[in-house]
Amino acid sequence: MIARPTTGHARPRYGDAALIVCDNLVRIYKVADLEVVALQGLDLLVDPGEMVAIVGASGSGKSTLLNILGGLDVPSAGRVIVAGHDLAQLGRRERTRYRRRVVGVIGQQTARNLLPYLSAAENVELPMILDGRAARRKRTLELLDMVGLTNRAGHRPARLSGGEQQRVAIAVAIANGPAVLLADEPTGELDSATSSEMFALLRRINSDLGTTIVVVTHDPLVSEQVTRTVAIRDGRTSSETLRRTQLGDDGDHQVIAEEFAVLDRAGRLQLPRAHIVALELTQRVRLRLERDHVGVWPDRAADRSTDGAEPYGPPTDRTADRGDAADDDEAKP
Repeated sequence: MIARPTTGHARPRYGDAALIVCDNLVRIYKVADLEVVALQGLDLLVDPGEMVAIVGASGSGKSTLLNILGGLDVPSAGRVIVAGHDLAQLGRRERTRYRRRVVGVIGQQTARNLLPYLSAAENVELPMILDGRAARRKRTLELLDMVGLTNRAGHRPARLSGGEQQRVAIAVAIANGPAVLLADEPTGELDSATSSEMFALLRRINSDLGTTIVVVTHDPLVSEQVTRTVAIRDGRTSSETLRRTQLGDDGDHQVIAEEFAVLDRAGRLQLPRAHIVALELTQRVRLRLERDHVGVWPDRAADRSTDGAEPYGPPTDRTADRGDAADDDEAKP
């Protein structure tokens, strides 16, 4: 049998080039007789070497997402891939190996990140012992030097400050060289000066080691420490803020931040709440396709007079101007 050459190219699968892929991710919890939908078809891509912040109000689903990426929870539906590992398909032994080697996790409560009866060096060395790694002592000292705590190697957590404890926790999290570092409110218990030092350390790990870092936080000031911030609302990604540095007219570097609505694979998006309130958008909205954008207006059909005007015709110039000014850079529902 002669194989015939194929024509065309196979369409790449969603997220083929990404390190983290969340594809229509759903997580449903059962509480007594109630079902709580924590994630409702969330899509997210994170490229290798990125440092990303995930923000959202309490109950938005960001902690659930972190637990799934950390291998502590499994999705109810959808696909989640981290560094080539399909997390929904991992068995118990594979999941343990994944948590030891592929991801490192830093929790919000500094004291709970470390074992209180072990010294800083022993805490850092423990993940390598569990994974059966050699040359552990040398790497432990290298990691403590990286986080600036060589002189505190023999101290137990109770004798370390909150910032020092969190630095040791970072060294523990990257001890086995994970591809991804997950941080849950890593500066939640630290003052602003120590928080800045902590993020400077995370950025150095990101740049020097190439570790992909995902930080979950509710603090907008923390999210400004990264170049990409993803906002989650009602279990879906709602917007992304991208930051870049450019040279200003005065010769100084300025940080430019742009917020974008996220269009998911089903064509859905969430308009910013401020836009919804300002335009009094409820239930139905009117759309009009322009040459380079889509206009969105509230449905005013019930309020229009019936003096011969077409109730479902194009919006008036005044309404269109109002919509264009508010939503030029928004993709629409």
